[in-house]
Amino acid sequence: QVQLVESGGGLVQAGGSLRLSCAASGRTFSIYRMGWFRQAPGKAREFVTTIRWSGDTGGTTYYADSVKGRFTISRDNAKNTVYLQMKSLKPEDTAVYYCAASSAARYLADSRNYDYWGQGTQVTVSS
Repeated sequence: QVQLVESGGGLVQAGGSLRLSCAASGRTFSIYRMGWFRQAPGKAREFVTTIRWSGDTGGTTYYADSVKGRFTISRDNAKNTVYLQMKSLKPEDTAVYYCAASSAARYLADSRNYDYWGQGTQVTVSS
């Protein structure tokens, strides 16, 4: 089992920045990929970004088009932590943000392919 704990959410004005953190514990050696998803009220959970956790392609990142150029995912393997730096935030970025971990190489943007989830952290962007 892998446990994930997010932190860093909050209220920010449009154009502002926030950094989310996700600390992993437990069987972290089994992690293949970590990512962030978000879910706005009344909407389905959507892919935000992901990072390959280890191996020859460790550090490889992918982003949803809606956040490309504004959000940056990074990792600190020594701390078993993944970060999401969010800049130029927009009201439409308002959502609960979830950290997720996958133990295998599967389609990275499908939430069903992630085995472990954090509890979520609220990000609210005011206009």
